[in-house]
Amino acid sequence: IEMHSVTGGQCTAWDRKGYRFDYCLHWLVGTRKGPFNDIWKETGAINDDVRIIDHEVHTKLYDDSGNEFILYTDLNRWEEYLCNLAPEDSEKIKKMCADMRKSSFLQPFADPPGLRNPLQSVNSLFKMLPVMLLFMKYGRMDCNQYFRKLGFTNKTLLSFFDSIYGSRDFSAMAFLMMFAWFNQKNAGYLIGGSLPLAERMTKRFTSLGGVLTTRKSVKKIIVENNSAKGVILSDGGQIYSDYVVSAADGYSTIFGMLEGKHLSAKISNAYKNWELFTPIVQVSFGIKKHIESDIPVQTFLNKNQMIGRTKTEHGYSIMNYCFDPTMAPQGKSVIVMRFDSPWELWKDLENKEYDEEKEQIKKDAVSILEKLYPGITPDIEVIDVATPVTDVRYTGVWKGAYEGFMPSSKNLMDNISPVIPGLKKFYMAGQWLFPGGGLPPAGQSGKWSIQYICREEKKKFRTI
Repeated sequence: IEMHSVTGGQCTAWDRKGYRFDYCLHWLVGTRKGPFNDIWKETGAINDDVRIIDHEVHTKLYDDSGNEFILYTDLNRWEEYLCNLAPEDSEKIKKMCADMRKSSFLQPFADPPGLRNPLQSVNSLFKMLPVMLLFMKYGRMDCNQYFRKLGFTNKTLLSFFDSIYGSRDFSAMAFLMMFAWFNQKNAGYLIGGSLPLAERMTKRFTSLGGVLTTRKSVKKIIVENNSAKGVILSDGGQIYSDYVVSAADGYSTIFGMLEGKHLSAKISNAYKNWELFTPIVQVSFGIKKHIESDIPVQTFLNKNQMIGRTKTEHGYSIMNYCFDPTMAPQGKSVIVMRFDSPWELWKDLENKEYDEEKEQIKKDAVSILEKLYPGITPDIEVIDVATPVTDVRYTGVWKGAYEGFMPSSKNLMDNISPVIPGLKKFYMAGQWLFPGGGLPPAGQSGKWSIQYICREEKKKFRTI
């Protein structure tokens, strides 16, 4: 059951006058190997016809003074770059990159808790020993604490690291693992982006007999004698079933569809205390000329830039999709600006005030783009503004938190169980079970829920 007209939730894109504006996919863990790669192939997200690219540069950043800082995806190259930038911190930089290389030993479990082969689990843990030691050392540490522990002294290095990762409680281990995936070339970009990915998965689902209902949302999960029996739709329709699996927004599921009647201590603590991802505003430009760039993303760490009523405390990014020929007609370009914008600025905006805010965002965004590409304004054919309200309207995501819970020093090792104690025949799936969110845990938890159902039905789980 899908509330939108197309599947994918936030893994989506939309077309405007021949341009395609992508809302989700920047990189995908599991493009080369491992359990996530198995899931993408099993579900059709990746097949032999999908071209995958691995960018040499993840992001180029600029501070308020115009100084630049590059995030390379190859650790050898990045280590050399950082050591040239901050030779006095060379040993500490090498230690950080060594930690990242050790993080590459991490392999997510293919099977869910309770269904893992003990011998395989022991074998996997032995192989992951280097990264397990890192978890013991840094698992409850945020990036700011990690950078201080390393003892960086170069002011430029510290300033950029703090601006990107150190200004909030972002998990040190999440930081290390991200660059390990890049270095392995196991977190590439799928040409075509989000929408074709979702369409391939949908085609795989329906080809196996799955029945899809769109433009309908679930209002309530029917529970009788502590067992899920089906759902009540927003239009009053009822669908009864043997099992219910919710891959919808976590808060809406727990506190809306289940009316907050089935809570564990961990669930209550998570939704009360865990930090959420700040929502984003996305301003997409369709430009009637080709603009080449060898850098996919540029981030400007301007903490005082006003875009509409939002002050960009974490700066804003400019993504040029020239690397993906499917995003714009030949000879034209798609450029997308994104910036954090707190839900509090949006939750009460309606009608005229909301429309006026979008118009102001357009004006401010065009002004910024003009400074970056002088003379570009007359070539802008399309401007599209997607706000946190847009995200909530089409996906139901709580407070516009597009990737759920922020992976922090407090929660990275505290995943939420897909099984709710005391509620039978019901399983949770989706990114709200795993701090950090994103597509990989969403796909993984969906697979796990079916494995649990197979166990209940005493059937062997297998993929076709």
